[in-house]
Amino acid sequence: MSVFERYLSVWIALAIVAGIAIGSIAPSLVEAIAAAKVASVNLVVAVLIWAMVYPMMVGVDPGSLRNAFKQPRGLAITLAVNWLIKPFTMAALGVLFFEVVFADLIAPGDAQQYIAGLILLGAAPCTAMVFVWSQLTRGDESYTLLQVSVNDVVMVFAFAPIVAFLLGVTDITVPWETLVLSVVLFVALPLAAGLWTRTRLGSAARIEAFRDRVKPWSVVGLVATVVILFGLQGQVILDRPQVIALIAVPILIQSYGIFALAYAAAYALRVPHRIAAPCALIGTSNFFELAVAVAISLFGLNSGAALATVVGVLVEVPVMLSLVAFANRTRAKFA
Repeated sequence: MSVFERYLSVWIALAIVAGIAIGSIAPSLVEAIAAAKVASVNLVVAVLIWAMVYPMMVGVDPGSLRNAFKQPRGLAITLAVNWLIKPFTMAALGVLFFEVVFADLIAPGDAQQYIAGLILLGAAPCTAMVFVWSQLTRGDESYTLLQVSVNDVVMVFAFAPIVAFLLGVTDITVPWETLVLSVVLFVALPLAAGLWTRTRLGSAARIEAFRDRVKPWSVVGLVATVVILFGLQGQVILDRPQVIALIAVPILIQSYGIFALAYAAAYALRVPHRIAAPCALIGTSNFFELAVAVAISLFGLNSGAALATVVGVLVEVPVMLSLVAFANRTRAKFA
C-alpha cells in the first residue's frame, strides 16, 4: 500500500474537518454544489463516486460471473441480512432509543420523525459505495457486482412494502427516477466503461498495470466525497451537535451489529474472505440518496426524518473505514 492509502483514516479525518470548515466559510460554494443535482442525486458527488467505482469495474471478468453463482452462500447471507433483519433491527433500535433511552431529551413529535428517518435508512441497503469498500478489502469484483445487482432487483419490489409496514403508511411512493439514475450512474455506466477498458487493454498483465495506475484516484475520490458531504451538512452539524450525536447512536449500533452478524455467518459457513467481506459490508452501508429522497417527499426538506437520513450519510464513511480495517486484519482467519 502507498503512504496515502496506509494513512487513509487520517486523510478522512482531515477531510471531515475541511468539509465542516468549508460549509461555514464558503456557504455560497456549498449551495452551488448542493444545487447541482438531478432526481435527488448530487451530480458532483456522482462524478466522484463514479471515479471510485470505475477502477474496480475494470477488474470484473465477464467469464467469472458464471462461476459466481457456484458460491450461493455469500449471496444468501447478503439477502437475508438486508431484507429479513436489517430494516426491523433499525426500527427496533429507533424505538428503543427515541421512545425510551432518549425520551427525556427529545420531544415526542421529533422522536417519531427521527425513528422514521432511521427506518428509511435501514430499508435502503447500499449500491454505489459497496464497490469502494469491496476494493479496499480486496473483494471479488465479479461476485460483488452480482451481490449488488441482485440486491437492487430485490429493492425494486421490497423497499416500498417494508417501509410502508414499518411506518404504518399506505401510500409510499418510490422515487423511481432516483433509484434508476443511481443504478445507471453507479453500476451500469462504470461496468460498461470497465468492460470496454478490458477489451482495449487485452492481456491480464496490462489490465493489472492499468488498475494499479488508476486505483489511487479511487481513494482521492473518496476523500473528496467526504469533504463535499460534510461541507453540505457542516452548518447542521455546528447548529445541532447534540441531536446529531443522539441520532448517530442507534446508527452506530446498527452498523457494527449488522456487520458482526453477516461477517460471523460468512465465517461459520466457510465463505471465502474475498466474498465474505463485501457480503458483510453491503448490509452495513446504506443507499442514502434513496433514503434522503423518500424522507423529503414524505416529511419535508427540513423534517427530522430528513435530518436522520443525513446523519446516516455523515456516520457512514468513518464507520465503514473502521470495518474495512477490521476485515483486512482478520483476513487470515478465513479459509
